[in-house]
Amino acid sequence: MTANQLTATTPAPPASQSRTLRPLLLRLHFYAGVLIGPFLLIAAFTGLLYVFTPQLERVVHSQELFVTPAGAAQSLSQQIAAAKAALPEATLVRVRPGTTETDSTQIIFSRAGLAPSHWLTAYVDPYTAQVRGTLETYGSSQSTPIRTWVDELHRSLHLGDAGRLYSELAASWLWLVVLGGLILWWQRQRTRRRRLLLVDRKLRGRRGLLSWHAVLGTWIALPLLFLSVTGLTWSEYGGESIADLRKALSWQTPTLSASLSEHSAHGSHQQPTGTPGPDAGPDRILATARQSGLDGPVEITLPSGAGKAYLVKQIKGSWPQKQDAMALDPATAQPLETLRFQDFPLGAKLARWGIDGHMGVLFGLPNQLLLAAVCLSLIAMILWGYRMWWHRRPTRDRFSLGKPFPRGGWRAVHPVALTALAVGAVLVMWQLPVFGVSLLGFLAVDLVLAWRARRRGGLVVRGEELMPK
Repeated sequence: MTANQLTATTPAPPASQSRTLRPLLLRLHFYAGVLIGPFLLIAAFTGLLYVFTPQLERVVHSQELFVTPAGAAQSLSQQIAAAKAALPEATLVRVRPGTTETDSTQIIFSRAGLAPSHWLTAYVDPYTAQVRGTLETYGSSQSTPIRTWVDELHRSLHLGDAGRLYSELAASWLWLVVLGGLILWWQRQRTRRRRLLLVDRKLRGRRGLLSWHAVLGTWIALPLLFLSVTGLTWSEYGGESIADLRKALSWQTPTLSASLSEHSAHGSHQQPTGTPGPDAGPDRILATARQSGLDGPVEITLPSGAGKAYLVKQIKGSWPQKQDAMALDPATAQPLETLRFQDFPLGAKLARWGIDGHMGVLFGLPNQLLLAAVCLSLIAMILWGYRMWWHRRPTRDRFSLGKPFPRGGWRAVHPVALTALAVGAVLVMWQLPVFGVSLLGFLAVDLVLAWRARRRGGLVVRGEELMPK
């Protein structure tokens, strides 16, 4: 064996692969699939659990959520008084009246010691004004403990901020894995277009697995891209980039101010600072909001002090969504300002639709079933991918691992396209830091493995390194 053989590098791509992205994409898709696969697998499994938590919490927390109709409902004021008596150490913040005759009223409090975005909610029977139970709830969706637990499992594996990196890593790579896989499959089937969306049942072994993997991936590509983008909006680092982009494009979600001074032009009865004024009460506030068109589920935010208005907003997340909001004078219950969902900027509407679609509430049960099918399909694709990796292992060593696709694929890319790819990669890495750090980590590992193989005398045959004996 000559020294040139020992130190050989990947040869130039054959003419048939000249000026093509395929060799580079094969290697990138392989590495991303093998190394990111476990994170995607966890995200898919925990996401599948989360999809049906609305049904689960209705069973687990039925005592708090539902009541038996019994005559006329008590006033909101009476229900709030009962909740305050049950939680004297907490501060009243918001009220969610029941939407149907079997729903309890949710009286939401803040209390010292609760984590950010966590609340203490009293569930009151509107017919008897009796508190049926109290739960610690989370977020704007008023997640009960069972849904909060699954949500935290999906988001961070209950590991706090450090755990959130797993889900951001999965979301940051999912879109690239999907797009790369689509390009590779379309190129492979360019002479057999009908096989793009149909599994070839005649194939066996690795080729048969590839057909199932690629065809299923093509069918669910759009939902996966949707989940990747919307998942990034919740991420710690990538989410900041998306928020900055929305701010630059004036696509932020508009809000109403609770300050009466900002509504003085509408004739509000502003009280001097620190001086409590007359209060129309939540019952009149709700009646006015209903008369003004805020039907369906609503949430009433009570004034937090003198000089503050009542805020009433619709909270219906299913299609067609109702997200209108209104500020009302606490003394007269007169509307001061109304914010209509139809007037939201397009970016704010897309964000709202995207979040609700990702959570499975936008279209109700069909939305849930679609997400469940996508999660199960992604799990199957990942397992098939690892099985294909196993098929690539050298048969002489039953314990060896499959080899990556050959190095040097970047040489087959046109210089102009390669430059564009490099610039695009830098921009994406800047906007998605977790993706950028992990990509640099992959490159570092790849270089170390190449150096190690050469140091140990690894052979290079047709551009593929073989494990030394």
